Amino acid sequence: MAALSAVVSAKLACTAATSSLSWKGGRTTTATARRGLVSFRSPRFRVFCAAKAETVGKVMQIVQKQLALGDDVKLAPESKFTELGADSLDTVEIVMALEEEFKITVEEDNAQSITTIQEAADLIDKLAAGS
Repeated sequence: MAALSAVVSAKLACTAATSSLSWKGGRTTTATARRGLVSFRSPRFRVFCAAKAETVGKVMQIVQKQLALGDDVKLAPESKFTELGADSLDTVEIVMALEEEFKITVEEDNAQSITTIQEAADLIDKLAAGS
């Protein structure tokens, strides 16, 4: 019953939305909006946690150093380690460098889930706040 009330609340909140909402390709149609349903499906829609810009910058520097990337390589928070040429050993070395720089300990299960610069920065901020 609680799930039903959450759906009804979400539906009521969506009826106030306009019929032409869009971002990076995601949009609603007038037919969907008339029914009170709004679909925000988009393969490019991403939600990032609010890691500090300073943390993201340090992570980028460490990744660039560990992977010996040139200054011409542009890194972004969504840059994946594998797309930058990192293998599993490189990823372990990146995590070790992050642990040393930020004076944290990353558990093995958390270390295996880090695939992007943003994920690393989010985890670092989370661990730093908890210590």
